[in-house]
Amino acid sequence: MTESLLEGYQRFRTGYYREKQSYLGTLTKGQFPKVALISCCDSRVDPGILFDATPGDVFVIRNVANLVPPWEPDGHHHGTSAALEFAVSELKVEHIVILGHANCGGIRALMEQDPDTESDSFIARWMDIAAGAKEEVLANSEAQGFEAQCHACEQAAVRISLQNLMSFPWISAAVKKGHLSLHGWYYDLHDGLILQLENGVELGISSP
Repeated sequence: MTESLLEGYQRFRTGYYREKQSYLGTLTKGQFPKVALISCCDSRVDPGILFDATPGDVFVIRNVANLVPPWEPDGHHHGTSAALEFAVSELKVEHIVILGHANCGGIRALMEQDPDTESDSFIARWMDIAAGAKEEVLANSEAQGFEAQCHACEQAAVRISLQNLMSFPWISAAVKKGHLSLHGWYYDLHDGLILQLENGVELGISSP
C-alpha cells in the first residue's frame, strides 16, 4: 500500500506540482484561509476533494466523528481545541463549518455502546461528547430502527458540536461581533449531497 502512496507522490510531482508550482510557492509566505472545517477522519470523506479546494483555502481539523468538545481549560491536552484557537485567534477565519457524514463509525460505536459499562477506550471517552445526541435520538419515536437512529444521531451530534463551539469565549466573542459565522453541514455518502443543519433545519445546498 505504501508503494501506491509513493506512486501518487510521483504523479503529484510531475503533474499537479509542476502545473501549480508558482502558486504553491506563494504559500511559503503564510496561510490565509477564510474557512476552518471540522471533519471526520473517515477515509471516505476528503474535504479537499468534496469541495474541490485549492491548498490554502480551508483550514481542516479532523478527528473521530467531527466532534467539538466543550471549552475545558483544565491543563490537559486538547488537540481540536488548540486547532480551533489557532484558526480563530491567529488565522482570523470568518467561518467554521462542522461537516458530519453518513455511515460514521464513531457514531455507530456510540449507539452500540452500553451506557452502564465502564470503558477505558479512547474512542468511547471521546464519543461521550455526543452522548446528548444519542439520548435525543433514543427519546425520539420517529427514528425507527438502528440504521435510522444512527443517521439521526450523526446529524444531532453536529448540532451539539455547534453548541459546544459557543462555549469557547473567543469564538462566542467573534460571533457576537459579527466576525465569525458557524455552520453545520452533513454529507450523505449515498447520494453525494450536502445538507445544511443550521437552526435544526435541513436545507439542500444547490448542486447540478
